[in-house]
Amino acid sequence: MGRSRSHIAFLMMMENEFGKETKIEVWRSLSLILNSGTGEFVHFLIFVLSTSSNFTVIREKFQPIEEVFCKMKVFLRWVCLCLFTLSFGSNDAFSQARSFGQQPDYVLGLRRDRSASLTFADVDNDGDLDVIVANGRHWPQSNEVFINTGEPADPEHIAPGGGYGRFTLGYSLGDEWTTSYAVPAGDIDGDGDLDVLVGNDRSPNMIYRNDSTGRFEFAGNLGKVADLTRDIRLADLDGNGSLDVVVANRRAENIAYLNDGQGHFTVGAVFGKGNDSTIKLAVGDLDEDGDLDLVLANRDGQSNMVCFNDAKAGFDETRLFGPGDDETLAVAVSDMDSDGHLDIIAVNSGSANAVYFGSGNGEFERSVTFGRPDGQTFSVAVADFDLDGDQDIAVGNVAMQNGVFFNQGGGRDFQETRFGTAEEITYWLATGDVDGDGFPDIGVANSDGLNGIYVNRVSGRR
Repeated sequence: MGRSRSHIAFLMMMENEFGKETKIEVWRSLSLILNSGTGEFVHFLIFVLSTSSNFTVIREKFQPIEEVFCKMKVFLRWVCLCLFTLSFGSNDAFSQARSFGQQPDYVLGLRRDRSASLTFADVDNDGDLDVIVANGRHWPQSNEVFINTGEPADPEHIAPGGGYGRFTLGYSLGDEWTTSYAVPAGDIDGDGDLDVLVGNDRSPNMIYRNDSTGRFEFAGNLGKVADLTRDIRLADLDGNGSLDVVVANRRAENIAYLNDGQGHFTVGAVFGKGNDSTIKLAVGDLDEDGDLDLVLANRDGQSNMVCFNDAKAGFDETRLFGPGDDETLAVAVSDMDSDGHLDIIAVNSGSANAVYFGSGNGEFERSVTFGRPDGQTFSVAVADFDLDGDQDIAVGNVAMQNGVFFNQGGGRDFQETRFGTAEEITYWLATGDVDGDGFPDIGVANSDGLNGIYVNRVSGRR
């Protein structure tokens, strides 16, 4: 008999969190038997009100028992979520309809902030996700860091199985006020903590190094003063094991900067046509040759483009995709139809959004549209929001509610769930599990409005 979706999601969690020999039997109690690696077993018995399922996972032996207990905190949060659902008589915890609600503890910044993007990153290395917000756009403001304190959230506002995380501590990323659009985070100098790149409009881009506590020091500029930077991505373009910097500039050359492994950058390839109105980027191996290619979202009536890596961080080979007249404002890459090849998700202003299906050789001949034909979509993020094994799509809109399009299988049919208000001007979405319940939540960066995090939970629950 095949496993239900809830079983698959739970087994995936067990394999991801432990990857060892584990036996779980679900009757009217749940038994967790952990092998310490020496032949000794630790038995956990947790009572369940009702269920009709059982399953077994067998993997290789555990590491020493001390390492097992280090992972028990995350695992037991998952167990609590599963038991909550089982106790209320559901046979499929992970296929229930999901909704997204904002919590008081998850408001980030002030209404006057002109925020263009945000990034989830564990900047203080304490095991939970913090938030970095890019503010200003065309008008200088302070970029901000909001620290997840890891404290239990207000029980009246938490999702079942979650409830960890508050954002009641924040500070400026640096002393400078800037016209910022992007704040990606990554370990650019190889010291084990996450640093931040800041992409600015008509001002040099900036590098901030983490002091290992989540505080940042300005470490220099990157790029030209006059660049209209709209997006920055961190990716290993030349295969040397260090993160390079990919910069999208509107109406100017897009540029890759190569990292020497210690956080020092030299100018690499120029990519695109030289005068593209590139507004967003995505990175992925679209032709499956082992290196990372670039996807460009171009607006102002310009065609979207894929720039193929020649294995040396050169991007001379290009291919256009889409109708050519879309006002595309963001792109993402993911395998939407589960065929093993990366697809491109492009979201547009003034027309429907689209998925362009990849074939593994860099061609995107098949496509499907989703969303409203008169949509005003500015941002996109992809995650498995309902943990059913396929990728869903979240979109950030202007003057209409944001939405999550749940993949109904095959990447061609979607069911929309809306969240937020029609008054929001959402420039950016990011996804991450901020409350520890195993489900991806959604962070939104709004211009002239409150930024916040929408918690992923079962529909109908606060």
